[in-house]
Amino acid sequence: MKKLGLSRASALTTIGLTLLLASCDVPRSTLNPAGPAAEKLANLEWLMIFIFLCVTFFMWVLIMWAMKRTRRGNFSEHAPIDIGGGQGWVTFGGFLFPFIVLTFLFVVGLRAMSSFPMGDNEKTEEPKPDILVIGHQWWWEAHYLQGGVDQHFTTANEFHIPVGKPVDIALESTDVIHSFWVPKLHGKVDLVPGQVNYIRIQADKPGNYGGTCAEYCGAQHAHMELLVVAQTPEDYQAWYQHQLQPGAEPTDPEAVHGKEVFLAGPCILCHTVRGTSAGGTVGPDLTHLASRQYIAANAFQNNKANLEGWVTHAQTMKPDAEMPNLSFFTGTDLRSLVAYLQQLQ
Repeated sequence: MKKLGLSRASALTTIGLTLLLASCDVPRSTLNPAGPAAEKLANLEWLMIFIFLCVTFFMWVLIMWAMKRTRRGNFSEHAPIDIGGGQGWVTFGGFLFPFIVLTFLFVVGLRAMSSFPMGDNEKTEEPKPDILVIGHQWWWEAHYLQGGVDQHFTTANEFHIPVGKPVDIALESTDVIHSFWVPKLHGKVDLVPGQVNYIRIQADKPGNYGGTCAEYCGAQHAHMELLVVAQTPEDYQAWYQHQLQPGAEPTDPEAVHGKEVFLAGPCILCHTVRGTSAGGTVGPDLTHLASRQYIAANAFQNNKANLEGWVTHAQTMKPDAEMPNLSFFTGTDLRSLVAYLQQLQ
């Protein structure tokens, strides 16, 4: 690596290492739910698996029976094709049995869907969500809307919720269709341009719950991850109050210089840091960037090496993203800029 900046080779090395530590690398099994909605879906999945195993067992019994009759020579000669018979097997196995099973699963599925209300405002024309999530290519914007306007703030890609409390989320998209899916908390709900959809999630215990965009939305669809952090009510309130604060003022000389670099460069055209002149809305709000576990829509861990790589070689790390390569940041300026970003707790 050159002393004055991050070379392309070192950026590629960073990419290779961080891809091994994939974002939101937490269990996402739908069969191990962590919320009431996901539990209902898991019960439906277990039911379908049980029915599948029963049908499979029944089919193997029939196959073994047929093989046994063949070995005895009962099928050594085929009966004439026009002799008839066997219609009962065709009617039951080809129509009645599949119809009964699929109708049963359809009804059970409808009952599960009907048990997922938006919230207390579900019967009104305009529900009042706790969070508004906006899908972009390829990242998640989150507006927390609880309380008055002075209690609202914006963050990105990492959502915090209180344990044991239902959280109503409105879903919108600015470009193409995305799909909000946190497997351990709920099913999939699409984000459709020009339309607002809703979902209610709830976590039964603290922890990190990985999610993703479940609808192909372009080149970086696979790297449009999201992370839901469930906290105790006390920890959540502390986090919420901290998020209302403006960006931290740097005290270290290097970070002070980094703030100057940030405000004098193109970063302010796309990003916001509350408490400064940076008010861009194209990219994620960076006011509390350092408090997040990942960057680039949870594609890479939030550390110094990845921040340097992301600033200078974003198009190498995540091709076609709106973040451009800012390779003119080198040496002292680059280190200072990253130092400033890392103190935005």
